[in-house]
Amino acid sequence: MTHELRSLPSLDALKDQARRLRSRLASEGDEVTHSKSLELVAAQYGYRDWNTLHAAVGNRPAFNPWMLGARVKGRYLGQAFEAEILSAQAISAKPRRYRLTFKFDEPVDVVTFESFSAFRQRVTATIDESGRTVERTSDGRPHLELEW
Repeated sequence: MTHELRSLPSLDALKDQARRLRSRLASEGDEVTHSKSLELVAAQYGYRDWNTLHAAVGNRPAFNPWMLGARVKGRYLGQAFEAEILSAQAISAKPRRYRLTFKFDEPVDVVTFESFSAFRQRVTATIDESGRTVERTSDGRPHLELEW
């Protein structure tokens, strides 16, 4: 049997689904073990058993919405940019964080003083799954924000 891995939820979501199923069945007077609820979830997705589903989900490559060579746009230190992603690396699963290196089409001035400029064309930033850095400027805005 062929399975489409992209359509499978995460392992945590599948376990949560099994807990909800067990709770729902119990509320209707049909007590099942947690193990049985995991097996039922596996069957729902067309897998022989929980171990087979677990292996399929566990062997998936981590989802990374920002791919090498992709074109992106957003704001860096308040300045609009368009760029190419030169490198992309998933660095943590919970919370999801990615380290990306961008090459801006046009250099971005990272200084706000009128009498001084400092241009950057290549920037590396760590972002979360929303496309924003955790680090913030003094006015509270993320250093880098990607547009979807």
